Amino acid sequence: MSSYCDAAPGHPWHGPYHDTEYGFPLRDDHLLFERLVLEINQAGLSWLTILKKKDNFRRAFEEFDIDRVAAYGEEERQRLLADAGIIRNRLKVDATIANAQRLVTLRTEYGSFAAWLDQHHPLPKQEWVKLFKQTFRFTGGEITGEFLLSTGYLPGAHQVNCPIFQEVITHNPPWTLVEQN
Repeated sequence: MSSYCDAAPGHPWHGPYHDTEYGFPLRDDHLLFERLVLEINQAGLSWLTILKKKDNFRRAFEEFDIDRVAAYGEEERQRLLADAGIIRNRLKVDATIANAQRLVTLRTEYGSFAAWLDQHHPLPKQEWVKLFKQTFRFTGGEITGEFLLSTGYLPGAHQVNCPIFQEVITHNPPWTLVEQN
């Protein structure tokens, strides 16, 4: 079975994501929120579908401005459900709005989404899954695991022999800081 590191290089969509985003640590809340929303929307679909629609998601959710999305009401919800540029799934749209509202609360309590993640890091994947299920909507094991891999909180995004692995390491993803202790 081939890995993402074997399949992605050279692909017009997967290649750039693999080489510049996947596994690299994120600290900005809007980027973390974006990644969470994209992972939620990938459920049941291919990642390629999500990568092709990423710019549409950014436009539809106002660059993933947490405060703006948290304030969405029925008019914005209907706008999103009518937007063919994104995934028009009621549960996923509702989860995005509810999760933005939850992030507003977490930022009040912890200062940022990143600080909330850091406060709970390190956890084994199953504990992360429990925490995400208690905290956010539409976050099962696969969604939580991919979110944490893709943002550097869990190891395994890249094979050790992948050239991007060494690039990721230079950015000190959170999982490397745990392994050094």
